[in-house]
Amino acid sequence: MPGPGRKGGRRRERIIALLLFAAVAFNPPLLRVFGAEAAVFGWPLLYVYVLGVWAAVIAVFAWLVERP
Repeated sequence: MPGPGRKGGRRRERIIALLLFAAVAFNPPLLRVFGAEAAVFGWPLLYVYVLGVWAAVIAVFAWLVERP
């Protein structure tokens, strides 16, 4: 039976899960996969990956924090 504080607990759990995802996404072995010589619209694939994941983490974090 969810209590009045359960909504805050879920938000905290989701933020922790997001931070763990970010830690895994920026882990050096995974970054090496995107360190290839490929390019996307002239940008190195590693830059596109890092900036894309970084922007997504910030957007999801802002969405989680600002949700009523």
